[in-house]
Amino acid sequence: MKTHLPKVNLDQRKWHVVDADGAVLGRLAVQIADILRGKNKPVFTPHLDAGDFVIVVNAEKVRVTGKKETDKEYMTYSGWKGGEKYATVEQLRTRHPELLIERAVKGMIPKNRLGRQLLTKLKVFKGPKHDHEAQKPATLAPAK
Repeated sequence: MKTHLPKVNLDQRKWHVVDADGAVLGRLAVQIADILRGKNKPVFTPHLDAGDFVIVVNAEKVRVTGKKETDKEYMTYSGWKGGEKYATVEQLRTRHPELLIERAVKGMIPKNRLGRQLLTKLKVFKGPKHDHEAQKPATLAPAK
């Protein structure tokens, strides 16, 4: 008996647009990661890229629960001794609000070549406008 391997048609990838206004960061990231991987499709295969493209608008209006706004810290490291930098959610939201969503989704996809390939299908924008109107994205309601 042979294992059935579904054909992943690259031409049938859909585009989804999600408004992050008022959505909880973790719940939104799970929803985005599932669409990027293709878990919402019947042809889902763990080692293949069968997912769709996701556009996120209003990234600066995403919500975090509890005291995460001031207590949660993101660390970056330059590679040099003493080169660690820490930024809270509040600071990151003012400088680069797109990174909040990108980092949350990055933590929920595989840490390998496939995961890096999946991240290229995520497009995050600061305001309500995006430059992918030509793809005719379908609106997707975020999990509240």
